Amino acid sequence: MEATGPESSSRLQAEIRQTRPFSSPAQEALLGLMRTNDEVRRRINLVVEPRDLSIQQYNVLRILRGAGGPGLATLDVAGRMIERTPGITRLMDKLEAKALVERKRGPADRRQVMCFITQAGLDLLASLDEPMSQSVHDSMAGLTELELRELIGLLDKLRTPVSPTEL
Repeated sequence: MEATGPESSSRLQAEIRQTRPFSSPAQEALLGLMRTNDEVRRRINLVVEPRDLSIQQYNVLRILRGAGGPGLATLDVAGRMIERTPGITRLMDKLEAKALVERKRGPADRRQVMCFITQAGLDLLASLDEPMSQSVHDSMAGLTELELRELIGLLDKLRTPVSPTEL
């Protein structure tokens, strides 16, 4: 494997205090992506944590707000989450304890649990809309619109499974 040159990796290397070159551009890119993810998550946490929410709980509330009146089945909520989590029931339990969501058994299939956002959940999200929008803007401020579109395309490519068995 060819190591990347010091000019291309100096910033990430300096940030993580790594003295040796990365073993490959793929390794540097992956570590850079992970480091960037951590930084963006920290910025988002600054918005949601003071409201006693996790990023996952915030995501669930946004999903349910988008679903509107009909609500969504628990597994449908889990399937739409940005970060997949095996603990969707525990996540819903916490949101229900805070009176931000409510759950009801489906009328046609009693095994299905439908989830709905409450007015308190809607109010909380409304109060977070502007600070979250500002956090997103600040996180992406270093990129032009063209660069953002290129980044979106590259991230889409990374999420494309290499083979059908990876779905």
